[in-house]
Amino acid sequence: MTAEPKWIPYAVGTVAVSSTTVLLKLLGEHINSTTVALVLLVVVLLVATRWGSVPAMFTSLVAMLCFNFFFLPPFGTFSIAATDNWVALTAFMLTAIIVGQLSAGAKHRAEEAENRRQQIERLYAELREAFERAKHAEALQESERLKSALLDAVSHDLRTPLASIKASITTLIDEARSETDAALDPESRIEMMEVIDEETDRLNRFIGGLIELARIEAGELKLRRKWGTVDEIISTALGRAGEITKGRRVEVNIESELPNVRVDERAVSEVVYTLVENAAKYSPPGTDIIVDAERSSDGMIMMYVEDRGLGIPDSLRERVFDKFFRATRDGDISTHQPSGTGMGLAIAKGIVEAHHGRIWIESGREGQGTRVMFTVPIGDDEEQINKV
Repeated sequence: MTAEPKWIPYAVGTVAVSSTTVLLKLLGEHINSTTVALVLLVVVLLVATRWGSVPAMFTSLVAMLCFNFFFLPPFGTFSIAATDNWVALTAFMLTAIIVGQLSAGAKHRAEEAENRRQQIERLYAELREAFERAKHAEALQESERLKSALLDAVSHDLRTPLASIKASITTLIDEARSETDAALDPESRIEMMEVIDEETDRLNRFIGGLIELARIEAGELKLRRKWGTVDEIISTALGRAGEITKGRRVEVNIESELPNVRVDERAVSEVVYTLVENAAKYSPPGTDIIVDAERSSDGMIMMYVEDRGLGIPDSLRERVFDKFFRATRDGDISTHQPSGTGMGLAIAKGIVEAHHGRIWIESGREGQGTRVMFTVPIGDDEEQINKV
């Protein structure tokens, strides 16, 4: 776009004042000097708004000369007869300059404000793009991490039981087809069948965990709420965990007169079982496991399971609820490698949050071991319940 010549504002200002003066003279006696001054001030104001202070000052000088020559007696000269006309001319000149300066300043500030707005919008757009790129990079990184964790879990938790099943069934088939007398004794045959049974259950649990996680992430976890007691929930979980807690003292502390809760008892019992199972896996044999239930300060029911293991560092306490993450494998806090898929706590978190509760990790008593705590609503508020 071609730049505007510098003389244009001065020419326009001169022509505008001249045209206005001619028009006002044609009106003759119908106007007075005050009206003339105001009209000429409007011309100065328009020039200042369009081109700024310098052209406005030039226009105000031209307007002052026209005002003096044509509208202040004696007419047709630049001399002034009466003192009050000097005052009027001086006031007009000062007013024209001030109005021009103020208008030009207002225009300059408006332009600066517009430039700042455009700059802020540009910076905001750049910041948003940077955030989008960062989110995309973070999502890719998280996707890669989950992919790696999934591959690790699949390679370990699928291939290991499959290898055991394959070895056992191959041995049994070879033994059945063998025509020699080197047959397996009944005890060995039963042992291999038990291996097949146990590893099949392990595979089944792994696939079930994957399905449960997929349902939770898709928001398709359907809770079957009904009224029940905390005692029953904990008792069911401990009954199921009886085999894995053999040789340990399980201390159960349930606050007296706890209210009934309206929850999915099977799902909450699964959370307690998962925490007890983890406590048995990640603590030395023969150590105690503590299960506690009490009212929390926010009016919910709080339950926790505590062990006497090595504990979990603060830096890993959030990550242990991630899919396929295991502190002893991915966090490298111990050389002991218990079997597991790293899905238990992720599923537990999904169940607790579906009940509008929360789950977190603290250190055990006297700073020893791990305490996993979670809350569930009592269920007295029917409106809150129906939101699920």
